Amino acid sequence: MPYRSLMAATALAVALVMTFAQAQAFDDSKYPDLKGQWIRARVPGVVGQPAYDPSKNQGAPQQAPLKPEFKAIWEANVKDQAAGGQGGDPTYGCLAPGMPRIMTPYGEMEIVVTPETTHILIEHIHDSRRIFTDGRDWPKDYIDPTFQGYSIGKWSDTDGDGRFDTLEVETRYFKGPRAFDATGIPLHPDNQSVIKERIHWNKSDPDTLTNEITTIDNALTHPWTVNKKYVRQKIAQPDWFEEVCTEDNSHVGIAGEVYYLSADGRLMPAKKDQPPPDLRYFKQPQK
Repeated sequence: MPYRSLMAATALAVALVMTFAQAQAFDDSKYPDLKGQWIRARVPGVVGQPAYDPSKNQGAPQQAPLKPEFKAIWEANVKDQAAGGQGGDPTYGCLAPGMPRIMTPYGEMEIVVTPETTHILIEHIHDSRRIFTDGRDWPKDYIDPTFQGYSIGKWSDTDGDGRFDTLEVETRYFKGPRAFDATGIPLHPDNQSVIKERIHWNKSDPDTLTNEITTIDNALTHPWTVNKKYVRQKIAQPDWFEEVCTEDNSHVGIAGEVYYLSADGRLMPAKKDQPPPDLRYFKQPQK
């Protein structure tokens, strides 16, 4: 019994030493100060919902480099939305936006840097990311695809001042459906996207982050690169709100059709002359 106790105590001591050594190895001063609450930067002159390319309005001004068949899909999505439908925007049913749309945050964002992982935490549910910076390679075995994908990154010091300022990230292994924005600009359903990011922090402008995002996808004629900016809120102790998409969500999807719940809780059409859902499994009223 004393021998077992000694072994347990030794193992605990070794674990504590290793934890302390790891803590010492992570020199926080070498990383950018990203503490606080970040939000999407507003671009003067751009109106409406957040666009994928923030320098342009949503819709045709985006000039998405879509192949003809996917441009036709997007045009059909826009037409469906104009008629009251959801037109290719999977988030109506509270599915995650997926990458790269995640990085157009609708709410607040927090960035947590640890020795092996950089976490991007976004208030909209399902949108948080893990970016592995521990030197790993792409998995050799099958992994479950996700809306946000699997991200591997590397910090670098681009100006030689001894402090990291840029996180380069590559993300793969997606599932769908995903769209670039709320108008339903589509990504290819094969989900073979490769998304590369260059997230840069400038010490002369410490409250601004830039993110150059390049999407390589089989729905596109060529890689699509956009530049996004995020600004740090000047709040010493920010509040963090819980947003649960399913709360008060009035959209109901049935067999490919989208309906609404009215204020009195009854199912109603979303579009003019929309057919009702198939009620064959419900008891029909007697005539």
